[in-house]
Amino acid sequence: MSKGLITLLLISPLIGFLINGLFGKWLKNVSGWIASLAVLISFIISAFVVFPAVRSGGELKETLYEWIPIERIESLNIGFHIDALTTVMLLIITGVGFLIHIYSIGYMSHDSGRARYFAYLNLFVFAMLILVLANNYLMMFIGWEGVGLCSYLLIGYWFERKSATDAGKKAFIVNRIGDFGFLLGMLTLFAAFGTLGFDTLFERAATNTYEQVFGASTLIVATLLLLVGAVGKSAQIPLYVWLPDAMEGPTPVSALIHAATMVTAGVYMVARSSILFNLAHTGVVVAWIGVLTALFAATMALAANDIKRVLAYSTVSQLGYMFVGVGVGAYTSGIFHLMTHAFFKGLMFLTAGSVMHAMSDELDMRKMGGLKSKLPITYWTFLIGALAIAGFPLLSGFWSKDEILHNAWDGGHQVIFGIGLLTAFLTAFYMFRLIFVVFHGESRVDSEVESHLHESPPVMWIPLVLLAIPSLIIGAIVGWGGEDSAIHNFLGDVFTHHGTSDHSNPIPFMVISSIVGIAGILVAGFMYRNKAPLNEPTNPLHKLIANKYYIDEIYNAVFVQPIRGVSHYLFWKIMDVSIIDGLVNLTAFIIRGIGGSIRRLQTGVVQAYVVSMVIGIIIFLGYYLFIR
Repeated sequence: MSKGLITLLLISPLIGFLINGLFGKWLKNVSGWIASLAVLISFIISAFVVFPAVRSGGELKETLYEWIPIERIESLNIGFHIDALTTVMLLIITGVGFLIHIYSIGYMSHDSGRARYFAYLNLFVFAMLILVLANNYLMMFIGWEGVGLCSYLLIGYWFERKSATDAGKKAFIVNRIGDFGFLLGMLTLFAAFGTLGFDTLFERAATNTYEQVFGASTLIVATLLLLVGAVGKSAQIPLYVWLPDAMEGPTPVSALIHAATMVTAGVYMVARSSILFNLAHTGVVVAWIGVLTALFAATMALAANDIKRVLAYSTVSQLGYMFVGVGVGAYTSGIFHLMTHAFFKGLMFLTAGSVMHAMSDELDMRKMGGLKSKLPITYWTFLIGALAIAGFPLLSGFWSKDEILHNAWDGGHQVIFGIGLLTAFLTAFYMFRLIFVVFHGESRVDSEVESHLHESPPVMWIPLVLLAIPSLIIGAIVGWGGEDSAIHNFLGDVFTHHGTSDHSNPIPFMVISSIVGIAGILVAGFMYRNKAPLNEPTNPLHKLIANKYYIDEIYNAVFVQPIRGVSHYLFWKIMDVSIIDGLVNLTAFIIRGIGGSIRRLQTGVVQAYVVSMVIGIIIFLGYYLFIR
């Protein structure tokens, strides 16, 4: 692999960002194509240069330059670390990202600020590429913070709306909590190992040659702090609250954040740190956080009526499955689900955008219905995505989700397996609740809107078809054969541990998960095929779920308002007004007093000035003649 090509892979989206950012005012009509071309170049290099080289046993570990030289400690460098795991992430980020860029050309065609939008989108991809290409935790952290910044810019893209700016700030602040944990974990690793480079750090961890910063618990503390970062970025309990509100951004942004980039960063970081989590035996914490998040988010999706929020809760839930996979040691299975999820979740967000495009940006499912005949391409592609996430036999989600549940059972985590199976039923139920309410039954569309219903233009529906194809077949292509499948063989050398080595027969698990998924579909069809969701909750449990367990209200009462109150009185009333403003005002008062006193000497009477000059001369002569 050529170092120059890898550098081009990385900086191509950055060049697109600079072109649209600096010259977008004049390139507005072609800004989408410029941004798409930038990502396409990265995808071509990933698919036709990086993937073949890694598949044939190649690996690239290249230091570009020394960033921060440190005496007696390994210097902090900027460089690449490309292996099979990196390659999978590169293909997802650039492949799915490219289709989202193309889709955005049609979706944002009437937006006056689309050059700014595409500049942000390219910067987002660039930051994610830094994150996955990094050969050390510090460079990974730069990309980590970069995607956080870009999420803020894109979620709040329509900054004229208060709801959008509030959502952007919420995402930024909640992620800062997780990022602080990641930073502390990174500093702990640096103190213990004297390096942040993956190769050296992992080697010293495996051979037990590092400083015991926290005694025997050093690795436990470090990995749990890294996990805090992953929980924030991948929207797990208790830091998941930013992700549903991120729906305030344009729908393609939701697809990019939820499918190909930001939220997968936490899963990737845990997988990249697999050696540390294995040695610290903290994977079980990861798994429990994941499975509880999966169930919790799935229940909230049951009562949501906003089409994008249903998909948002679905993303949180599916990320929980990925955490279960990497938590029980089945790292390949977790990354496998990350890959399949990127296709079918990207597909469903873009199809939701297609529905919104036809419905004049309507999001409430209760105002839809009967759209199947009006939007046939959108319907069939959405159906494929829904079947995939529901674990319908032989579709992509069936293979990856089944592997995670199977590994949880074989690893002795039967309770996690049971909760995961219940969540699989709920997933199938709420996704087909959405399908039946939006596309089937009688139309509840406003008559004026219904008269303008139309399928999306080719620039929008072609990406849907291209994403629907891997949603159908990618699971079988790379997942057939279990532990001997293509995905396991490809990632086999990256992970030193694959969960339990004694695997039970996978057929019963496939049958069970298929029955559970199909049961969820059938129950949803029975309840919602010709019926819309109720406008108001009918019982306390329904009300509790519809109000998202009042978690936002609890956070507001316990954290937001007290911090705001302390900030108001301590930092504003006391620090700002009394101390800082007081010092400034005191300085002004003193200078004004001095100036007022000196001003009195300026009488305007010439005789007074002459007397002053004579007195000054006498004092000067007296000093030099008698004192000096």
